[in-house]
Amino acid sequence: MFTFAHHSFTSATLAAALCAAPLALAATPASAEYPERAIRMITPSGPGAITDQTARLVADELTHLLKQQVIVENKVGANGILASEYVARAKPDGYTLLFTYSATHTMNPWLIAKLPYDPVKDFTPVAQISGGSGNMLVVNGEVPVKTLDELVAYVKASPEELSYCSWGVGSGGHLTMEYLQSQRDLKMRHIPYKTATQCANDVAAGHVRIAFTDSISPLPHIRDGRVRPVAISGPSRVVSMPEVPTMTEQGLTFDNASWLGIFGPKGLPPEVVTRINEAVNTIIADPAKRERFLAMYLRPGQPRTPQQFGQLVKDDIVSWGKIVQTAGLKAE
Repeated sequence: MFTFAHHSFTSATLAAALCAAPLALAATPASAEYPERAIRMITPSGPGAITDQTARLVADELTHLLKQQVIVENKVGANGILASEYVARAKPDGYTLLFTYSATHTMNPWLIAKLPYDPVKDFTPVAQISGGSGNMLVVNGEVPVKTLDELVAYVKASPEELSYCSWGVGSGGHLTMEYLQSQRDLKMRHIPYKTATQCANDVAAGHVRIAFTDSISPLPHIRDGRVRPVAISGPSRVVSMPEVPTMTEQGLTFDNASWLGIFGPKGLPPEVVTRINEAVNTIIADPAKRERFLAMYLRPGQPRTPQQFGQLVKDDIVSWGKIVQTAGLKAE
């Protein structure tokens, strides 16, 4: 039994208080509407690489749509493991997201024996940014090679063991080159770099003669003749160099593609996932925004639901696993 000792409440005062209570309760969800503050978007790619460039373009657009600043942070190293683990352990409130390439979720599980995260269980798929893209096989401009067959002949005829670089153990470039070597009986030593940009720069400088890199990093060097493109992995030619044929077109079937996407930690609230997914889909469906992607030599994907993106991740884990097994690679 409650008494109102020391207080004098009139019936009108009590009625007003009771009427105000529902209004106060109703206002609570609106005040907590996502997002209330800046969002950190962690990317495993180094500045200037295709993943970093795309992340910054998307972050700018999301800042406008979400009415809160979206800040890109680079955490480079270990083929995306550092950035991925960081986000996997973050609070699932929507303020720490991962903007990553496919290798962190579909290739690392096959090559890293003690991967510190589960690519399916420890993340919430949010939005796919691009898809169907391939990587670029390049050589130093002084290497007398223009086609895939010429590269195979050049490697086999070399009196020394050649080296090639990619942007890390387990990267798309690494796995694709190992698959190529297994199918064409080649033997080259892999030199893993932290970023695709570093790899492309060293090919241009002649420190490494051959590389599998992304389709953006080598462009300045291709234009000045210090690097020559040989082939594209994936099911179709890339926007940045449409004249370069795919591996499949040159006689070695290879249709595995790379993608870029956004993840959150596991347990990300559905309303947060929906908010970001809808914003991303608005960006990549806008003709003007798609032109911005294309101007940067980036191929935007088609709008997908978080569930569709999650299924793509699971399917690609299986398909890249087959590539790893065919190439004879083992987890380290």
